[in-house]
Amino acid sequence: MIFWDQDEILLIDYLPKGQTINAEYYSSLLVQLKDILKEKRRGKVTKGVLFLHNNSPADWVLATQKKLDYLGFQCPDNPPYSPDLALSDYHLFPGMKKQLKGRHLSSDAEVIAAAETWLDGPPEFFFEWLAKVRATG
Repeated sequence: MIFWDQDEILLIDYLPKGQTINAEYYSSLLVQLKDILKEKRRGKVTKGVLFLHNNSPADWVLATQKKLDYLGFQCPDNPPYSPDLALSDYHLFPGMKKQLKGRHLSSDAEVIAAAETWLDGPPEFFFEWLAKVRATG
């Protein structure tokens, strides 16, 4: 799972083998994200966070909704899988897939290293693109 804002990637979580994303797991990630936002965006997050996420089951169960409210994350209603709103799915991950296509990675550690190498570099174009989209409204 990846969390990012208009400036950078804030948190990447690689689900451990055998673990399922459920409300408890997702809520713990939200707490980590809030802590990262406090650290990296000091003084900028005073009125809450506008938090856009996909409509997956772990995102919308009551416990998760309560955690989002408690953390001050405001979640706009959004249609599922909208190319305008699911930016990771339509604009971030396709570049990574293209870069990794045809590579044979033999372990989870190699997959993580390849993903992080890609995410440390090319996403600059993504954030530049995002800034242009925001500027044009």
